Amino acid sequence: MSYKTILVHIDHGAKAEERMRHAARLALAFGAHLIGSAFADGRRRHHGDGVGVSVVQRPAPPDAATLARHNANALARFEAIAASEGVSSVERRLMDDDTAAGMALQARYADLVVVGQTDPNEPASAELIGGLPEQVVLDGGRPVLIIPHGPRIALIGSKVLLAWDGSLEATRTVFNALPLLRRATMVTVTVFTRPGGGRDPGADLGLYLARHGVSCEVRVDATPLRSGESLLELAKYLKADLLVMGGYGHARFREIMLGGVTETVLGDMSLPVLMSH
Repeated sequence: MSYKTILVHIDHGAKAEERMRHAARLALAFGAHLIGSAFADGRRRHHGDGVGVSVVQRPAPPDAATLARHNANALARFEAIAASEGVSSVERRLMDDDTAAGMALQARYADLVVVGQTDPNEPASAELIGGLPEQVVLDGGRPVLIIPHGPRIALIGSKVLLAWDGSLEATRTVFNALPLLRRATMVTVTVFTRPGGGRDPGADLGLYLARHGVSCEVRVDATPLRSGESLLELAKYLKADLLVMGGYGHARFREIMLGGVTETVLGDMSLPVLMSH
């Protein structure tokens, strides 16, 4: 397995260029086709259990011309960054769609999706109902790499912390993360107990990863995974530059409901996070 199509969200936010550059570097590393998608229609907002299930209309943005100019500049910058990083297969898209629903739909035809963490102080990010990362994780069906809105991230995936509790979400995430795990110089698996996880889930996962060419160190926590804070503290202690974990939650009617661990990590993350649901 490898990443052959990488989709990155394009906007005019303060961290957009960093997100584009990381996506371009990943595309170069994996020989992937890189797609940058910007969105021109802010009138439609997605709610429901799946992409496009329910859409509500609201008035057009007050300055559509400004948004169009921002999108054109951002897409041009995306192409320039991809070229400067040496990516040969690049595609730009300007979609007339709601951002979260549109990204989730396009994600289904990609191997990896790159988005930015929701920043409450960034209008281009904070205006999205439910948050872009949450909705793409829950509705996209693909692994989502979330870039934090804090200090600049120089490297992704050299030192990886993998959170494992034997759940379906964690299982999908481990499989989806294999291309990145193979490239890491250090992988630490932190195992949290879960009923039905097997006699020795840490050893079982370690053997599974070894068969895929991934060498790891296993740490076992005697308690269930309940605290996002402790996970982030461990990542900081290990100086990890990527956290790999399952995205726990589900879409219901007009709201996104997330597990406490997922919500905490997405809110307080200071390192890139790879999630699958």
